[in-house]
Amino acid sequence: MTAIQMNAELLRNMSIIAEDENLLRRAAKYLRKLVAEKEDPTLMTKDEFFARVDKAEKEIAEGKGITFTNKDDMNAWLNSL
Repeated sequence: MTAIQMNAELLRNMSIIAEDENLLRRAAKYLRKLVAEKEDPTLMTKDEFFARVDKAEKEIAEGKGITFTNKDDMNAWLNSL
């Protein structure tokens, strides 16, 4: 489906939704969620994720990682962030 076809389908569906206030509210709420997902910096592609894992493994091998001997130390470190 081309972008033009998707836009046409979206507009057709929006004309139906626009006639029902409850559907319009639900659609607006869902669209806000979609926009928030797009803007979420934690979302990444599979390649970006594995690149970060590789970088972290390299840092650990170089001794740059953080280790904890118990959960209290870990919680204290997390609370300090």
